[in-house]
Amino acid sequence: MSRSFSRSLALFERAARVIPGGIYGHTNPAATLPMGSPYYAVNGEGCRYWDIDGNEYIDYLCGYGPLVLGYRHSEVEAAAEAQRAKGDCFNHPTPLMVDLAERLVALVDFAKWAVFGKNGSDMTTWCLQVAREHTGRKKILMVHGAYHGSHAWCTPGHGGLIEEDYAHIHGFRWNDLEDFERLLKTHRGQVAGVILTPFHHPAFADSALPAPGFLKGIETACRREGAVLILDDVRCGFRLHLGGSHRVFGFEPDLICFSKAIANGHPLSAALGRPELLKAAGKVFLTGSFWNNAVPMAAAMSTLDVLERDDVPALLAKTGALLREGMERLAAKHGLPVRYTGADALPFMSFGQERNFFRSQTFCRETVKRGVFFHPHHNWFLSAAHTPADIEETLLVADAAFEVVKEEFAAAASGKAGAPR
Repeated sequence: MSRSFSRSLALFERAARVIPGGIYGHTNPAATLPMGSPYYAVNGEGCRYWDIDGNEYIDYLCGYGPLVLGYRHSEVEAAAEAQRAKGDCFNHPTPLMVDLAERLVALVDFAKWAVFGKNGSDMTTWCLQVAREHTGRKKILMVHGAYHGSHAWCTPGHGGLIEEDYAHIHGFRWNDLEDFERLLKTHRGQVAGVILTPFHHPAFADSALPAPGFLKGIETACRREGAVLILDDVRCGFRLHLGGSHRVFGFEPDLICFSKAIANGHPLSAALGRPELLKAAGKVFLTGSFWNNAVPMAAAMSTLDVLERDDVPALLAKTGALLREGMERLAAKHGLPVRYTGADALPFMSFGQERNFFRSQTFCRETVKRGVFFHPHHNWFLSAAHTPADIEETLLVADAAFEVVKEEFAAAASGKAGAPR
């Protein structure tokens, strides 16, 4: 059970001399379990990966979402390799760009055109510009605490920002239609667009599904006010529904952003939109030296084939339900109240009595020791590579981890010296 991270730590010491923070952004060890989880990965297969110290894990983060089919999926990698043999980066797009745009437009009911980038943040930021170009307005409304990328208007960071970066970005509370309408009224005639996720999945907090009528109410208000409704489906896209997560929750946006699961780990993002936004989209400059690369597009075509053929959203829902039911049963067995929130394909678990994340961190630290990677502060992800046998193995580990949480925090409650609180 004991695992060493000596090579991870040694490499991190080297990295800290030449890379800001050693590891920056959301993969910085401070965001997970410093000294208690791996810092570097070297190999992956199916739903498992291995770190630089040789430790093996059943992975419930899937690269923070992209690996919807699992590591090194044979069909996807064969398609990528076949294109790589011909070339990847050219002076021009390849025919794959047109093929993929047509494929996505055929999947998404309201969309008539598509563009491509590399990251979800590329697409969400560009969609804001399209909304502003289309409406001639400045202001954007978004949900408090929502993550839409790393650009200055939405970053959760602090450094290098100025007030002007987010002067026209205004927040409202999730599932509070009255708060949204109040904000819309305050800025009536100035709102270019509203951006939101299909369900609320902030870091360091429980996920929350939409209340009945919430998303439809926002859509109705946007139509009334002439604002563009942007769906950030970067995290949920292709996991909940192949045609976009709005199909699950009963509303219809004007623009939709995809990334993560679109190409099973190959760098690609996409935005799709209504025909009436095509003119504005054509006026907003969008480019990058690697944004037309053919290998990720070949991987995406293959990924979409597998997602559709194997009905992966239904598979993820079924496997995710097995995990949820097992985790809730084990928590109850140990007398530990938990909150298991979000969609089963992208769940998050926290402890009901927590005012901090100490129990979550202890639980995840113990599962990592035993070969299962859960994140204590970020939602988890299921992949098509997770089998019922993997879930069963995971639940055996979770059982032991719940027992440790129960013992350690019972000791804390009794006031034993050195016990965690």
